[in-house]
Amino acid sequence: MPELLSPAGNFEKLKAALLYGADAVYCAGQMFGMRSAADNFTNDELREAVEYTHARGKKLYLTVNTMPRGYEYPQLRRYLESLRGSGIDAMIVADMGVMDTIKEILPHMEIHVSTQASAVSSAAVKAYARLGAKRVVLARELTFDEIRQIRAEIPADIELEAFIHGSMCVSYSGRCLLANVMTDGRDGNRGTCSQPCRWNYTIYEEKRPHFPIPVEQTELGTFFMSSRDMCMIDHLKDLCDVGLDSLKIEGRAKSAYYAAIVTGAYRHCLDAVVE
Repeated sequence: MPELLSPAGNFEKLKAALLYGADAVYCAGQMFGMRSAADNFTNDELREAVEYTHARGKKLYLTVNTMPRGYEYPQLRRYLESLRGSGIDAMIVADMGVMDTIKEILPHMEIHVSTQASAVSSAAVKAYARLGAKRVVLARELTFDEIRQIRAEIPADIELEAFIHGSMCVSYSGRCLLANVMTDGRDGNRGTCSQPCRWNYTIYEEKRPHFPIPVEQTELGTFFMSSRDMCMIDHLKDLCDVGLDSLKIEGRAKSAYYAAIVTGAYRHCLDAVVE
């Protein structure tokens, strides 16, 4: 059975996800995580969270998946050094420089390559494995057949993970610059996305600026740039059949209620599929 991996934006959300059936949770520290809007964990809280998670036979993964600039690497190194002995089961990483730095400072740390790395082929997956990755989180754009082909073409000891629920970025595997342009440099690839793809927009014709035309699509809402959120609960058998090792729910910035209810729903259906 694939692992069910749930978001943990803070300790309350972590407890909710584990209580409702997550096999593992993923969270961020106070820096270098892609969701700065979540509460996230101090180092002391992180160690407590690892102890709490392991006591229940579950795993905890830490996101270190921003794209740091060169001047941020001294801070990154100090941050990684502060996590020695924390017991984290793996780090989720998007940038090869970050991956290399983790291997230097925490040589025994398991590395999972983030979906931000846009892995869409077995060649890419095997390349990341040669660089030290144990698991690759595949790009959200892949089809079932493409995932199945990747699984068939890579060694069995390389793990594959895919998102199954939550927000879908308008841009290719999340590499979006809208927030940089529209919200004074809030970089979506450095943890501060303001999600302008989800804002409501109005069209103005150049010579008739006083006649705004709202953009409306369906009774379910307007998705001018952002696609509807992913919901794969009706396709869990397909997801199990294509050879995934972990099924991931998006939503670290959402509520503990969300973490509980969505995790519980997928736990129930995943168990039913396996039975």
